[in-house]
Parts: sequence; C-alpha cells; structure tokens
Amino acid sequence: MTAEFVRPGEKPRDDLPGRPAPFVLAAGEGERAHLFDQLFTVLLSGDETEGQFGVFTMEAPRGRAIPVHAHDDVHEIFYVLDGQVRVGIEDTDGAILDRVLTTGDFGYVPAGLKHSFRVESLRARTLGVSTGGFERFFAAAGERTEATAPPGAPVIPSPEQLGDAARRFRNEFHHDVRLID
Repeated sequence: MTAEFVRPGEKPRDDLPGRPAPFVLAAGEGERAHLFDQLFTVLLSGDETEGQFGVFTMEAPRGRAIPVHAHDDVHEIFYVLDGQVRVGIEDTDGAILDRVLTTGDFGYVPAGLKHSFRVESLRARTLGVSTGGFERFFAAAGERTEATAPPGAPVIPSPEQLGDAARRFRNEFHHDVRLID
C-alpha cells in the first residue's frame, strides 16, 4: 500500500497521490502495466512532479528488441538495476551507439533521438526516468495489471491501441530502422 502523510480519520491511498505530496512505496508497489514481455511500474509520475519528470522500473526476460522509436520532447535515462540490457541510440549525425549495459551502468537518450533496447540476460530490471507524463505511455499502450512480474504471455496491443498511445504521448515509431543487431 502506498504510504503518504495522512490526516487523522483519512485512510492511506493505494495509488500515487496525483499531486505534489510526500509519499513512500514498498517494494512492488506503484502503477503497474504489462506491455509486450515487460512489466513497467510507475513509481513517480508527472502529476507528482508538476510535469517535470517521471520515474519507473522495467522488468523483463530476454527477448526481442522493442520497436525503434523517438519522442521529440521527452528525455529518457536507463539505469540497469540487475542484468544486461542492450541499448541502441542514433545521434543527430546518424552515428549509432550500440552498447550492452550491465548492472550499475547508465544510459541517456536526449529528446528526439531514435532508440531501442533489448534484454540480453535471462532477466533484467532497469530504473527509468523520463520527462514528466511519458511514464504513463506503457499503461496506455499495454494493459494495467496488479501482477508483480512480467506477463507469462506477451501483451501485444492492437495497432489502433499502440497508435493512439503513441499519438497521446508523442512517441513516433520507426519500423524501417534497426539499431540493434
């Protein structure tokens, strides 16, 4: 259960506060969503940071690379908590940075750059930080869940659902580009 400062007679909330307010989450808590073979857990949203940033985790088994994409006004970081994750990023000159990040490694994707990632180890867990609001893309593109592990079978959104989520969260897919071998 989410713990936050609670006034006498009020009960604690079981979700994020939705406004700038102190709160804590126990391990496994947050807003969870399945997308493809991944579990995303939003720990802090743009609602709590007045749109400045969002914080989330991603946990997944070894699998295929997520589709190459870019978001013009969203910066994104990856910090590998456990495992190995290959990150591919194309810079503004067209050069590709293709690197396997291991536990403790950090990666940064400035807004507007095409990027993709793939879990290389049996399982991996990352901490992500993005420009505020984008953290809710995963639930919009996939499905909300109460599960605390990646899905047993991949959650594949319909083209309409994925397209709608991409438009709402300013995420442009580049299916004709490959960044990771």
